[in-house]
Amino acid sequence: MKHPNYARALEWGKLITITGSAQIVVQAISFLCGILVIRLLPTQEYALYTLANTMLGTMVLLADGGISTGVLAQGGKVWQDRERLGTVLVTGLDLRKKFAIGSLLIASPILLWLLRHHGASWLMSVLLLLATIPTFLTGLSNTLLETAPKLRQDIAPLQKNQVGVNIGRLALLVLTIFIFPWAFVAILAAGLPQIWGNFRLKKISAGYADLTQKPDPEIRAAILKVVKRVLPGAVYYSASGQITVWLMSVFGTTAAIAQIGALSRLSTMLSLFTMLLMTLVIPRFARLSAGKAVLLTRYFQIQAGLLVLSIFIVGTVWMFPTQVLWILGKNYSGLNIELVLSIIGSCLNLITGISFSLVSSRGWATNPAITISLEIAAVIIGIMLIDVSTLKGALILNIFISIMQALLYIIYGTLKITKSEEVEVAS
Repeated sequence: MKHPNYARALEWGKLITITGSAQIVVQAISFLCGILVIRLLPTQEYALYTLANTMLGTMVLLADGGISTGVLAQGGKVWQDRERLGTVLVTGLDLRKKFAIGSLLIASPILLWLLRHHGASWLMSVLLLLATIPTFLTGLSNTLLETAPKLRQDIAPLQKNQVGVNIGRLALLVLTIFIFPWAFVAILAAGLPQIWGNFRLKKISAGYADLTQKPDPEIRAAILKVVKRVLPGAVYYSASGQITVWLMSVFGTTAAIAQIGALSRLSTMLSLFTMLLMTLVIPRFARLSAGKAVLLTRYFQIQAGLLVLSIFIVGTVWMFPTQVLWILGKNYSGLNIELVLSIIGSCLNLITGISFSLVSSRGWATNPAITISLEIAAVIIGIMLIDVSTLKGALILNIFISIMQALLYIIYGTLKITKSEEVEVAS
């Protein structure tokens, strides 16, 4: 008879191998697409591309507003019941459609103003705005449709779908970017293949969740309860999460926006680890049925792993900055210090994001009045102490804010677990 620990290790080894190998392919293709865009778009066009992509991320955050968090928390309770899980997903999708309208109304005029502020014509500004819509709409349902297979840990179909979507992105980009080196073409090439990917996701999700169910008022109320606590933080995070881009878009030059966009592209390599954790660790943490002692142990194990990983990544970039910058091309050489600062900030953001997801996956949410007040205070203090009119200064401010955010969510998660009663057994 096999030892339970051996069986568990074998299971994790299989999951990590499947997920890791697929994510290496996904992130490699995504990284290649990003480098092609950086090298082939003129600096002015890449700055506009950076602004549009940053606003796209903000639009998705606003349209989600904590809905995916609420769906994961509710789904973790009924993950073995196909009909009830389907009701949770359908309710979440219905809510997201309504939130999407508000997100578009808020973000669209801001994006148009920023694009015009940095020299884009009205025609180019409108084309860029329209190009973000396919990616925005598909992104709304993408994460929700992945919930069911993630909870059941049926990872292989998700990985195949992601690989297919990214191959489509690369193919479409190669076919267009050499002939039409414009920002809106690059954004369209990234977003259109996800439409096909979402059709595939619906078929995969339907195996574990009955998507023909109707939205449920009680589940909607439970999800909205989470949204009310998460949404204010999401709105704030949509601004603070890309504070370097926003500062450069208002106070900096168009070249500085292109530089920060190029540096952040290197940081997307961390997405491999984010996807591994979000796919393998967060859903398991969400459905964990052990007592709080085990829950706390798992929480600290994850945090320790994140710290070791971050130290390794920053150390590697610090030793080889010139070689790393070569990837971006001659337009971005000489940004050695800025590169290291950017990677430090990205690692801190990784820790913050995973810490937030760990807590919210249990249906817990910080008091937005407290968290936002503390983080705004950190921003004000940082701006008073740091010259944010330069790229280097904006990156240092980002690190300062990220440290405060990481500490906040880590401490909150620790307190929430230690003060809770025995964790309820998942359904």
